[in-house]
Amino acid sequence: MLNSNVPLLLIELGIVVIGLALIDRFSRRIGISAIPLYLLVGLAFGTGGLVPLNFSTDFLHVGTEIGVLLLLFTLGLEYTGEQLSSGLKSSLPDGLVDFLLNFPPGFLVGILLGWGPLAAWVLGGVTYISSSSIIARILSEQGWLHNRETPSIINILVFEDLIMAIFLPLTIVLLGGEGLGQASFHILAAVIAVALFLFIAIRYGKFIGRLVAHESDEVVLFSILGLILLVAGAAQLLQISAPVGAFLVGVALQGTIADRARKILSPLRDLFAAIFFLFFGLQIDPATLPAVLLPAVGMALLTALTKILSGWWSAHRAGADNLSCLRAGSILVTHGEFSILIAGMGVAAGLDPQLNALTAAYVLSLSILGPILAQLIQPLSLVYKKTIKGRTPAESGQGKS
Repeated sequence: MLNSNVPLLLIELGIVVIGLALIDRFSRRIGISAIPLYLLVGLAFGTGGLVPLNFSTDFLHVGTEIGVLLLLFTLGLEYTGEQLSSGLKSSLPDGLVDFLLNFPPGFLVGILLGWGPLAAWVLGGVTYISSSSIIARILSEQGWLHNRETPSIINILVFEDLIMAIFLPLTIVLLGGEGLGQASFHILAAVIAVALFLFIAIRYGKFIGRLVAHESDEVVLFSILGLILLVAGAAQLLQISAPVGAFLVGVALQGTIADRARKILSPLRDLFAAIFFLFFGLQIDPATLPAVLLPAVGMALLTALTKILSGWWSAHRAGADNLSCLRAGSILVTHGEFSILIAGMGVAAGLDPQLNALTAAYVLSLSILGPILAQLIQPLSLVYKKTIKGRTPAESGQGKS
């Protein structure tokens, strides 16, 4: 007998997918990224919105998880193991500058709001971490994956995700009231697990590629998708970010199999990534935003500036021109899934209930501002190209844009 919930689920799924198609059509017509529109539509139709719709949250939650994993996987495809290894070594100063510029604003705002040190610590994590998933989508949409500054952007994102492999276990232990010894054990376990994943991706990438390679696209799709979910799940069990695991699977695949994976998984990635952005907006109750809007906007403007500075610093060290440095900084402004995750941990542990609303308003503003800034950079790129007409791409310091 057909479950009575199945027809409702199918109808909801149809509404969601058709809605995403309409949003994407509209965004292409007006020439902007679809991401801010997904977020705003989610805000309008979520709990407390203009026309609340009771979507099956279990389905959407699973869809968002898969969307983030596929976005980070395809970002990893742009890197080889050797590039990742050398990039991590060379990006240590960039990662430290990024942390020192972007963790303190959240921590200080928490203290100024009268929260305790632990709540301020959590808010510092919220302002520190950029959204790898949204940034991956922007890089793909704008055609910037092969730009001069893109390795600097990815290096910072990878560094941030690896810092999260330490920050998240430490925060869990602190929120649970456990001692220093227990905290040290969790952090050591997370670091060892990350190092093991990195070693496997770099050393055995070609072997993994041969295992998943097949003449049938269907076999390749099932093999790669299964591998992504398996590694991401294992990473999550070890208290490492699941997206880090998905990213390293992408790094492990090289050559022709990476090209096939990109082609086969792109439609699936775009579908679930769009569901992620929509669901993010659906989770925010607009009624909770006005009370925290002022500190959220102030914090967003401050960290937009510090993120631009950290991106500029990193790209400048890599030898990029001024426009590329600005592009690197502006794209790092975007915050998203990790910030919401960190705030949710704090609220679940009984910290200040305003933490969730403040984070939602902050992340929503930057997840909209980031893609818009990236969109505004594009006309500047065209003007800049005209001013350097006659120079080679190598001389101008730019790749595709």
